[in-house]
Amino acid sequence: EGGIGVIHANLSIEDQVREVRKVKRYECGFIMDPVCIAPTLRVSEIEDLRARHGFSGYPITEDGHMGSRLLGLVTKRDTDFVRDRAVPVSTIMTRTDDLVTAEEGVDLPRANALLRECKKGKLPVVSKMGRLIALVSRSDLKKTADYPHATTDSEKHLMVAAAVSTGPDDRVRVRALVAAGVDALVVESTPAGSLPQQELIRWMKAESPEVQVVAGGVATMRQARVLLDCGADALRVGAPARGAQEGVGRAQASAIYHIAKLARAHEVPILADGGIFSPGHVVKALCLGAGAAMCGHVFAGTEESPGECMYSERGVRMKKCRGSEEPPSADAAVAGAVQDKGSVHRFVPYLVQGIRHGLQDIGAASINSLREQLYSGKLRFELRSAAAQREGGVHGLVSFERRLYG
Repeated sequence: EGGIGVIHANLSIEDQVREVRKVKRYECGFIMDPVCIAPTLRVSEIEDLRARHGFSGYPITEDGHMGSRLLGLVTKRDTDFVRDRAVPVSTIMTRTDDLVTAEEGVDLPRANALLRECKKGKLPVVSKMGRLIALVSRSDLKKTADYPHATTDSEKHLMVAAAVSTGPDDRVRVRALVAAGVDALVVESTPAGSLPQQELIRWMKAESPEVQVVAGGVATMRQARVLLDCGADALRVGAPARGAQEGVGRAQASAIYHIAKLARAHEVPILADGGIFSPGHVVKALCLGAGAAMCGHVFAGTEESPGECMYSERGVRMKKCRGSEEPPSADAAVAGAVQDKGSVHRFVPYLVQGIRHGLQDIGAASINSLREQLYSGKLRFELRSAAAQREGGVHGLVSFERRLYG
């Protein structure tokens, strides 16, 4: 739907890398590194591969590796009715002579057209010598039709980010994530602009200049300037005051507005992280100069988010959640529960439509138009009194029910 997810750092390096690879393989266009199998592999072993990788069709090559001669293709239809699960896949595969293939050099539109014409699930791309070069999947065609606004890279892979800290092992983590194909790395540090964070960002931009680095969470222009000088490609803005625990922080709206002016001079986007609970809060963040909003709390109650479900004393379905920066062993004071929001597939259209309505009411045709209004002085903000806020909400009813969507 046009967003990008950040894989949190409260995982082992191997688990975080695995999650990144899942995203990069989900929608691929040309799959340049498909999982290949050898002709001697047993049918029973394919079931383990399906459980591990999440897809059911595999090309079979001479040595079980990409780049060798293609022998055939095995799918779930080939294995479903095989009783002897110990036989090699070479005895049940669809052989190359019976496959529809594309020659090396074919472009993606032509490959997709071939898939539509032949009505097959997989289209191998082979060289003149018969060696496997790439694979195109029909499931990707369906995903493209269902989600036309998906955030993809130049090779039509979904984009994904991952969080890293400034600990002693995080350089190893960074190298592993880059090798897995991560598109952006979010460097977390408290406070923002610490020496370890500065050193890590400089090292990352020298080691992997092609990877986008998001640094945060900043609250002042001084912090932002330090991180920009280190080479940060984007800034995560958000350091709310934590009351009696720390007593240090800044109101989110003020932080976004002032840091956005500095970031604009450096042509660097900022992400609003904090205080986002509804589509209206996203609209306010965009009006203040943010390029995007991090919606961890917004999605915390969705069906696909991690956490156990429970029911409140009033019978409302709730979902347990905690801050993304908190490890599982963190103090229970940072954990809580939010109301269940159902599937993210239903919630995201509601969120997007709410943002569109907000821009419509402001009179901005796009986010770029909104930003022009902000810096030209046409867009204005007003403080509302407590009485005005009450009048702007639901009032005068003995009881009412507020629904996210029908």
